[in-house]
Amino acid sequence: MTDEELTGLTAIEAVEHIANGDFSSEEYVGACLDRIAAIDGEVHAFVHLDPDAALAQARDVDERRRDGQPIGLLHGIPVAIKDIFDTADYPTECGTAVLKGRQPVQDATAVARLREAGAIIIGKTVTTECAYFSPGPTRNPHDLTRTPGGSSSGSAAAVAAAMVPLAVGSQTNGSIIRPSAFCGVYGVKPSHGLISRHGALMLSQALDHVGVMARSLADAALILEVLAGYDAADSDTRPVAAPDYLELVADVPPVQPRLAFVRTPVWDKADAATHAAFAELVASLGDQVTEIDLPDDYAAAWDDHHVVMATDMAHNLNPLLERGGDVLSQQLRDLMAEGRSIPAVRYLKARQNAKSYAAGIDHLFDDFDAIITPSTPGVAPVGDATGSPVFNSLWSLTGLPAVTLPMLAGEGGMPLGVQLIGAARGDARLLRTANWLVEQVDS
Repeated sequence: MTDEELTGLTAIEAVEHIANGDFSSEEYVGACLDRIAAIDGEVHAFVHLDPDAALAQARDVDERRRDGQPIGLLHGIPVAIKDIFDTADYPTECGTAVLKGRQPVQDATAVARLREAGAIIIGKTVTTECAYFSPGPTRNPHDLTRTPGGSSSGSAAAVAAAMVPLAVGSQTNGSIIRPSAFCGVYGVKPSHGLISRHGALMLSQALDHVGVMARSLADAALILEVLAGYDAADSDTRPVAAPDYLELVADVPPVQPRLAFVRTPVWDKADAATHAAFAELVASLGDQVTEIDLPDDYAAAWDDHHVVMATDMAHNLNPLLERGGDVLSQQLRDLMAEGRSIPAVRYLKARQNAKSYAAGIDHLFDDFDAIITPSTPGVAPVGDATGSPVFNSLWSLTGLPAVTLPMLAGEGGMPLGVQLIGAARGDARLLRTANWLVEQVDS
């Protein structure tokens, strides 16, 4: 195969070819590295990259396969890691000069599980400063004048530009769904606590999620198989058996799924082209979609999310402020100052409201398989601003699983994502419904 053919493979296809001996992991990783060398000078997806180390990892897993040793689900597959996850062989600087040169001594749990599954940690991808809004250098591969989104900008761009088949990101507000939608890839923000956050920069224990980006839903299910599960080091994970995501994503639903089209109280934030695209999509699905309005009290959810995020970040990032506050962006310092000023009773009320919002939505899944909304207000905007997470905040606040599907096109043919939200801990059902929707629209 040519390098272009190799980098165009899905992760599942590459796993099969490597297992069959059609090519080695070293050859596959080499093709990805060549692709990175050719285009990352313009896209700027990676912040730390060591080709020799990546190829050494690949040679090691190739040797294990030749020796007949057990191989994992991601054997030989390169994965890009957002630079807020600790890696023992790469610096982890979290997009801030305050942590310049910081070298962890052990891997984050998510990274360790990837290695155990045979994945190649190819490099670290650009994040916005401390995974907040101040942008890094990454550009959108579809149009270099546009943002890739934030804060998992480098991860989304790397997958979209076929530098890697899989990447890991995180979301506290909209940082998996938004960049995935802007860059036209599949992005999965699982249920809160499905994947361990141990060894990742903590912004908010209540809001932080680890998620994945891929060029197919099956690939997303494959990496979830590896990452999901209990970790004693993360108290929000649970010691329960995980379903077979890869098998379930391809299952035919026992009955035709039903979707609830929920505009949410921020529907007016979407642009006219998004309104028109979703009107057409909903009409094409006919009786499978029912329009649902949330109660009026949900309008306060966006302020509640902001209160929780600002307060938690003020607490968790305070050591960085003390070490080098003058280096942090004014935007981040202002948020932390706001967080320190929020009364405890207001914070606790916001946390309580979050549980009420989740409980109020939960009954919808008795009648519907998923909620459907836009992933973003529109296509990726021109310039450096990372775009609005307004269509993601409610689902981060409630901890419900969400997936963005690159199904629509907007201005200039740029990707426009369709977001599906599922029931808490209903990640496998959500992936199955998402796969059904993609096939339904494509047919």
